[in-house]
Amino acid sequence: MPKTVLYYFPAKALGEAIRLLLAYSGQEFEDHRIKFEDWGSFKSLMPFGQMPVLEIDGKKYAQSTAIARYLGQKNGLAGDNLEESFEIDQNIEFLIDIRDEAAEVHYEKDVKLKATKYEDNLKNKYPAMLKKLDEIIKQNKGHIAAGKLTWGDFVFAGSFDYMKVMLRMPDLEKKYPSFKQVIDAVYADEKVRTYGEKCPKTEF
Repeated sequence: MPKTVLYYFPAKALGEAIRLLLAYSGQEFEDHRIKFEDWGSFKSLMPFGQMPVLEIDGKKYAQSTAIARYLGQKNGLAGDNLEESFEIDQNIEFLIDIRDEAAEVHYEKDVKLKATKYEDNLKNKYPAMLKKLDEIIKQNKGHIAAGKLTWGDFVFAGSFDYMKVMLRMPDLEKKYPSFKQVIDAVYADEKVRTYGEKCPKTEF
């Protein structure tokens, strides 16, 4: 069994999907949660100076979506053909589009500009994007793509709390119950549920 280490901050955000996928696989891994104040001493050790990073037998691999896709392919959570795999990639890219739109506002340092951008997104971007995401999940029977459990569902479930913070929508799953369906499908797995019960609790 290869030694596996995940390097990420003590948060869900972009790293939790990887933790959930590793839990699903049943593989033991070292969950190295690097404190924000210690990040400076680790940054140069990472392939692109960012996290999450998955280390397998001493070799480090980066980029959260690439890692999630790899773990999905390895553990039977990918598409059954190229078209299904394409659909998973497509819909996850759309999810990332939503997250990035919200994150751009969240991390804006200019207070007035931040407020203006947020109001614009709230009126002109978020409603249409979230409605489309809701439609996608409903069309796929409570999943992100392919009408079944895939690594895309793990990306959604792992980053959902982070996305709610970025969007400033703490009750997002109440407005869109289909979103909760995706999360429930992921945590229906006993190994994932056990991980969720034992892992450190974080806001996002």
